[in-house]
Amino acid sequence: MSATVDPLDVDPLDVRRAVHAPGVLREFNEAGVLAAADIHVARRLAALGSGVTDEALLAAALAVRGPRLGHVCVDLATIRESAAVDTEETVELSGLPWPDVGPWLGRVGEWPLVAVGEDADVADRPLRLIDTTLYLDRYWREERRVAEDITAFTVPAEGVDEAVLATGIARLFPEQPDSRQALAAAAAVLRRFAVVAGGPGTGKTTTVAQIVALLAEQAAAAGAPPPLVALAAPTGKAAARLQEAVHAAAASPDLRVEAAIRAQLGALEASTLHRLLGWRPGSHSRFRHHRSNRLPHDVVIVDETSMVSLSLMARLAEAVRPGARLILVGDPGQLASIEAGVVLGDIVGPVNDALRISPSTRAHLATAVGHDVVARDPPLNAAVADGIVILDRVHRYGGAIADIADAIRRGDADGVIKALKTAPPEEARWIATDPDDTESTAAVSTIRTEVAKFAEPVMEAARAGDAAAALRALATFRLLCAHRRGPHGVTWWTERIEGWLTEDLEDFAADTRWYPGRPLLVTRTDYALRLYNGDAGVVISTGEGELTAAFDRGTDIAKIRPGRLESVDTVYAMTIHKSQGSQFDTAAVLLPPPTSPILTRELLYTAITRARTRVVIVGSDESVRGAILRPIARASGLRHRLWDA
Repeated sequence: MSATVDPLDVDPLDVRRAVHAPGVLREFNEAGVLAAADIHVARRLAALGSGVTDEALLAAALAVRGPRLGHVCVDLATIRESAAVDTEETVELSGLPWPDVGPWLGRVGEWPLVAVGEDADVADRPLRLIDTTLYLDRYWREERRVAEDITAFTVPAEGVDEAVLATGIARLFPEQPDSRQALAAAAAVLRRFAVVAGGPGTGKTTTVAQIVALLAEQAAAAGAPPPLVALAAPTGKAAARLQEAVHAAAASPDLRVEAAIRAQLGALEASTLHRLLGWRPGSHSRFRHHRSNRLPHDVVIVDETSMVSLSLMARLAEAVRPGARLILVGDPGQLASIEAGVVLGDIVGPVNDALRISPSTRAHLATAVGHDVVARDPPLNAAVADGIVILDRVHRYGGAIADIADAIRRGDADGVIKALKTAPPEEARWIATDPDDTESTAAVSTIRTEVAKFAEPVMEAARAGDAAAALRALATFRLLCAHRRGPHGVTWWTERIEGWLTEDLEDFAADTRWYPGRPLLVTRTDYALRLYNGDAGVVISTGEGELTAAFDRGTDIAKIRPGRLESVDTVYAMTIHKSQGSQFDTAAVLLPPPTSPILTRELLYTAITRARTRVVIVGSDESVRGAILRPIARASGLRHRLWDA
């Protein structure tokens, strides 16, 4: 890369600059590799003991930097090639004084504050060096415990009546007994640890309801009480959607179960993982449930697991009691947690390419589903593989969106470009822009037209006081941005859209905070109002000439006085990160320049799959290709511990 940033030109008042950074750390700080916080922590570590060298101090700062960017650790052998900067500028990093790997590892290993190797008895060192990888000790211990706890769950479940299971599978999947959904349900009954993975619309939450029904049938056949089931997700919004989906499946005539089991499913409630574990702010143990006080549930099912960090997974895995089942649900292709780790992706591992199931487990699954199971043998000792099934049949959308999403998952940039160019315009449209052009006439005109088509029915229904119609119209379109600020950001485009609507729509009053038709996004969970971070609503007129805010609650609509809403934003546009778990009839995706550090394959995949029927992509060829060729590469050792041990 050619350098465009001169360290001598760094703003001395920039908050990211560590004024007193010593020696080599100053160069890495001014280049944007290290933030001030990384350097301050490294210097504090140096003050705790003697014998620290510049090389060891640099390694410590990089280890501190890792979790801030989502990494669990730093690989000192590859960091020179993989390091990125906290800027959209192109910066030449190869010219920085990177130490030679061999001597660097030697200096780090000699530092008294670094424990070397996997010996867990060494508990008083803040840093841990494993081969060429340096961890903060906390993250090393969490990664190790997650691997051990999950491995302990990867055994066959006891007491499964395979004849009852086979009968249940045949009844619940009469038209598709050979589907991955049937296989996933069978695996979750036969194993104590299971993963139901797949993209949007592949039937993951429907499969969850079927799994719970099959487990209830197992309990009934054994003369035991129904299993105590916990439904959870990392966010309140995701938990609410999971509960709604399970309740909808319970009410569906397609679910062929007895009335008692249908009632059990309809009574299930979902919570956030923090609520399930008993979050205690300020407490030493942080959670009420832990290794010494386990959860009482027989089955713990977690949706949207891609958003679960390593630390939260460590707390969950240790809290599930040894005899219970742990079932993880999610899409490993979506964006990972904003905190350290890529847990679901590490757990799924090579199953993304093909099922990996041992011969003995394949035989039991074949008995349950009534046909041979095609899968590769897993690596030796990778018992985690036997419970992982990736759903591959999309029910929600098809055609061009499915083709584009599939090519993105495969990392096939040419395939994505071809699918975008040949897609029917009613399914997908690509507005190819110049990488440096933020004011493309075609792009601006298209977005303005799409916004007007969406906003007008929202406004009409809101002014008429028809909350249901306004909420339906609200779900027809959303502009998705990678950034929050700047010319490709949510704030910029929200202000612009309100300006357009002022010109295009009669009596549009965006100069006031509350106006009929204002789309709302909840930015902080309010349990008293049952509103969750990420929930969308709309302001409507009431019969009394006043205003209220309407929010969709599945089978119900909540109406809340605007004065009670403390944390809401206007949501003509939203970030792709915030859109996870949402679906819109049409999604318009505004891609940033190819130099954007957050432009990744997972970001593009998440954005594309928010659309039910039509997607509009605005961005350059370089941005599309750059995203696809840049998968999130988070440094982590969990996959190795589960699959290569």
